[in-house]
Amino acid sequence: MSRISGAPFGARTTYRVGGTAAQTVEVSTVLELVEAVDAAASGPVYVLGRGSNTLVADRGFDGTVIHLGEAFATIDIDEGSATVTAGAAADLPVVARRSVEAGLTGFEWAVGVPGTIGGAVRMNAGGHGSDLATSLQSADVLDLITGTTTTWKRNELRFAYRSSAIEPHHLVLAVTLSLSPGDVDLGREALREIVRWRREHQPGGANCGSVFTNPVGDSAGRLIEELGLKGRRRGTAMVSEKHANFIQADTGGSADDVDALMAEIASEVAASTGVRLVSEVRRVGFEER
Repeated sequence: MSRISGAPFGARTTYRVGGTAAQTVEVSTVLELVEAVDAAASGPVYVLGRGSNTLVADRGFDGTVIHLGEAFATIDIDEGSATVTAGAAADLPVVARRSVEAGLTGFEWAVGVPGTIGGAVRMNAGGHGSDLATSLQSADVLDLITGTTTTWKRNELRFAYRSSAIEPHHLVLAVTLSLSPGDVDLGREALREIVRWRREHQPGGANCGSVFTNPVGDSAGRLIEELGLKGRRRGTAMVSEKHANFIQADTGGSADDVDALMAEIASEVAASTGVRLVSEVRRVGFEER
């Protein structure tokens, strides 16, 4: 287990902006993880995966960031039972590609999602007509308060659109996915098509993917675009010209600018349409609003 004081935090997210953490700890075992949480005592703790849905305030985070090491990124595939067991730190695109190469289908949608399995369970990540709930069989979950690990079945996770029963004091350690036998060539083609579609319709650069969840029966991107907010800039942050539900951060920019632009968009949409947009982004180090 390694500890670093004042380590970059915001720079390790996909926004690549924001401040440092008081302390960063990298753990290699569940025991080290529990010890790191205990050592943080009553102070705030944040477990960081890829940081694809995380925005860290410019002033930083006065707490402990726990980074899961490579031991939590294992991927084991049983082709006979069409199941995949993946650690919390396993990258979704890697799991998608490994599954296809093993002749399994049902997880191709994840190739374009820049996150980890653990975070995907918490928010029931999805795309291209599917989501994690569709294939998840079970998840091993650590209770950070009691230090105990239990296996949760799919129904216990109470999946809904971009949400689950996973609470802040829970940490997903690993999952088992139930997939189906498939054709490798067809799977590879599906991966290529998803990657092509995302490159065509979504911006690259420093962003967190979709900022707001879609309201029931509508699209957050459509609401934002119809108000003419594409290209709206707040300091070093801008609403993408390619997709209105993406906010881009300039290189060397300010996380506080990104946060302010998110609030501005939500306020204008609410005032014009009465729809309250809900953010997918986990704000760290900011004042509550």
